[in-house]
Amino acid sequence: MEENYIRKKMSRPVDHLTYHFKDGVEWFSSPVLDQFRFVVNGFSTRSGGVSQGDAGTMNLSLAREVAMNLSLGEAQCRANCLENHRRLAAAIGYPAESLVFSNQTHTDHIRVLQEYDRGNGITRPNEFNDVDGMMTDITGQALMTFSADCVPLLIVDPVRRAIASVHSGWRGTIKGIGSKAVAMMHQVYGSNPADLCAAIGPSICMDCYEVSRNVAQAFLDKYDASLHPFLVREGRLTENGEQKYHVNLQRACMENFLMAGMKESNISLPDLCTSCNAAFLFSHRASHGRRGNEGAVLMLR
Repeated sequence: MEENYIRKKMSRPVDHLTYHFKDGVEWFSSPVLDQFRFVVNGFSTRSGGVSQGDAGTMNLSLAREVAMNLSLGEAQCRANCLENHRRLAAAIGYPAESLVFSNQTHTDHIRVLQEYDRGNGITRPNEFNDVDGMMTDITGQALMTFSADCVPLLIVDPVRRAIASVHSGWRGTIKGIGSKAVAMMHQVYGSNPADLCAAIGPSICMDCYEVSRNVAQAFLDKYDASLHPFLVREGRLTENGEQKYHVNLQRACMENFLMAGMKESNISLPDLCTSCNAAFLFSHRASHGRRGNEGAVLMLR
């Protein structure tokens, strides 16, 4: 139920993700993308599926399904995962067989999809290795990005009718995968960055995202000093005297979009943290790796 979720206090209405419930399935959508009737967008939760144990219940990753439920066997794990996709697709409103997956490995590699890519990873083996972003202008081709603390980025060009879906963990964020997606949409589709709208999806918040000094330093090195107070702050000292830090991945993703020429008013930040809501969203940090994956879906219709 919606009231179970812990919401962050956000100053802009566009940052408040919209809750949906249908046939036992819960998901969220982004107001900044909901304005476009030719687009389907959604962020899944843990609710409404058939997966068991730590992958329960709406896990969307076959690899995670097998890892969390070895005793069931791969055939049953695959059947459970496909049933989850069927239920989510029916609830949100896109054809599950038209989904496109990629093997995400924290790169800045983005693939431009073709018609024959439809169904990659769901109706046939996943052929996209080391790909953390996808883009298309083909209707009915549903892009899905997996996450469980990392940041899913959904981008829409309402003028050229093109979309992109990106997985941005800390490595991808430092590499500027969001900026690269904007640049590629300009190159491939003629998109004007100022026209683009983007939803930054549910992901780990700054309070929950504790990192080591080297990760914090990577953010300090990448971004202008004026942004440092918003992106990095000191955290606790460990028992052995190691200084920990907190990083704002979501804000860094927004800054990447802004550096690429997007308008701040066209970018939404999420009011949901995966770690704060670990009972309802998958969180790698909160579960110590015992988890499934959520999916962020984006499709032109």
